[in-house]
Amino acid sequence: MTIDNFNFKDKKAIVRVDFNVPLDEKGNITDDTRIRGALPTLKKILADGGSLIIMSHMGKPKGKVNPKMSLKQIVPAVSKALGVDVKFADDAANASEAAAALKPGEVLLLENLRFHPEEEGKPVGIDKEDPAYDQAKKEMKERQKEFAKKLAGYADVYVNDAFGTAHRKHASTAVIADYFDKNHKMLGYLMEKEVNAVDNILSDIKRPFTAIMGGSKVSTKIGIIENLMDKVDNLILCGGMTYTFAKAKGGNVGQSICETDKLDLALDIIRKAKEKGVNLVLGTDCVAADAFSNDANTKVCSVMDIPEGWEGLDAGPETRKLFAETIRGSKTILWNGPAGVFEFDNFTAGSRAIADAIVEATKNGAFSLVGGGDSVACINKFGLADEVSYVSTGGGALLEAIEGKVLPGIAAIKG
Repeated sequence: MTIDNFNFKDKKAIVRVDFNVPLDEKGNITDDTRIRGALPTLKKILADGGSLIIMSHMGKPKGKVNPKMSLKQIVPAVSKALGVDVKFADDAANASEAAAALKPGEVLLLENLRFHPEEEGKPVGIDKEDPAYDQAKKEMKERQKEFAKKLAGYADVYVNDAFGTAHRKHASTAVIADYFDKNHKMLGYLMEKEVNAVDNILSDIKRPFTAIMGGSKVSTKIGIIENLMDKVDNLILCGGMTYTFAKAKGGNVGQSICETDKLDLALDIIRKAKEKGVNLVLGTDCVAADAFSNDANTKVCSVMDIPEGWEGLDAGPETRKLFAETIRGSKTILWNGPAGVFEFDNFTAGSRAIADAIVEATKNGAFSLVGGGDSVACINKFGLADEVSYVSTGGGALLEAIEGKVLPGIAAIKG
């Protein structure tokens, strides 16, 4: 069943969205991309004459209630975006009355699903090494099914529009689908678009294919880096990862972020790229600062020779040129992760150079896919989201899909 050919008139639809939006200290949304992304699906249901139960997670509360991660904070923004006063259920597991009372055109937002350990289905407070862990895991899986069944009981139809969590087998993203027949569960518009964008990158690669991977840690990106080695012509590694590679090659990186236990892994990546004929592009210079602050003193230096007490916070001018040149010559581009601490205005130049080069290549016919929370925030900060081919709302899900993994959230609906 597709969302386009389903009529939601007089039906209650429970929709899993990804409203895990960034908030400032006062609880204000700093980037509403994810809310805007879900609007076509939510508005279609309301326009048909259905009623909406919206569910999402926020942050990582680890199965405990945490007011800082309450979805109550975003009710005004969601109400404004939908043009409807959104009601709020302060406990996702006890919202059957509120759901039953919904009339066509009304909207109910459930509290953060991850306030319940059953959502993620992982035993809480017990170590994996504990002999009782397997039994606890089994029990939690049963509780997860019960939780999913309860959520399913609120509605007549289930729509998954949360690509950002499609790689997780959680109660609301995959298990819940078992409680609906194939004619009453479907992907939302955003999910359909995301799946198509990934297919576009993987099934129809126009070369040269360049992937740009940023972020602070090599360890969190190793799976995708290794997988991309078999697909890309150019692999640009930037951001905090730069300094792990520099140190692995014998450089002095000062106070820069560096995974000292991953130096062998960095050398292994360099070796593999050579073996596979992949052009591995690493930063050569950086903008270093004497403190982790927008107002810190700065100087440009080689990534191999950063003075003690200084840390690399952005790509330097030579590196920017190198990155831009590689990107401009590409026909397929994937960008995940910024080149520096772009949240500080004085350290945005590296990420900006990448964004500008991607825009230029796109104008010249390249297919460009930008994904992962920080890259999305980055492209939005520069006001360039409309000038790339596609901006994905999913970080981990996008990367796992590109790694070729089956995403549980999609499999639960498509089979």
